[in-house]
Amino acid sequence: MNTLLTILLGIIGGPELIIIAIIILVLFGGRKIPELMRGLGKGVKEFKDASNETTETFKKEREDLENSVNDKSDKDKKS
Repeated sequence: MNTLLTILLGIIGGPELIIIAIIILVLFGGRKIPELMRGLGKGVKEFKDASNETTETFKKEREDLENSVNDKSDKDKKS
């Protein structure tokens, strides 16, 4: 991850970022940019929420499976 970041920062410097910002400002206008950023923020938040939900689901399923295996092995030991 750090390598990718280093490569990107090496390719895109300060002047390039300023040019990109000016192009975005010209294309979308000053009034539209806050709306775009809000939408981007909401999208990132929804992605994080979905990612956390998926992680929790996997953890719960793993725990349920481990409990099921442990219960079965305990029953086998008693028999």
